[in-house]
Amino acid sequence: MKWFGRRRKAGTMRRAETPDQAHLKEFVQTRQGVEGFVEPRTAVTEYTLLLVAIDGEWTRRRVPSVQWAHNFANKLGIPSYDAAVVGYPPRMREYNARMKKNGLA
Repeated sequence: MKWFGRRRKAGTMRRAETPDQAHLKEFVQTRQGVEGFVEPRTAVTEYTLLLVAIDGEWTRRRVPSVQWAHNFANKLGIPSYDAAVVGYPPRMREYNARMKKNGLA
């Protein structure tokens, strides 16, 4: 029995993008004014990239590393920040409040 992960068969091609990476890319390409906030590793989660659009809509996915997250943002032409340093934008909280008020959250 394999306890720690699955191994791929020799010669099996890896996908160029994981589903998480594809989701992040799609979010950036379909929203305006997107900024990236790189969140540090915690006791319960790995590194994550939080993307916030101009209207406050947001999405968060795990990423391999801080470096990867900043490189990803640079390649797509969006600014990226360390969330532990700059915090989160107020528009994200405002978006969450609007969704809650409208019964969508």
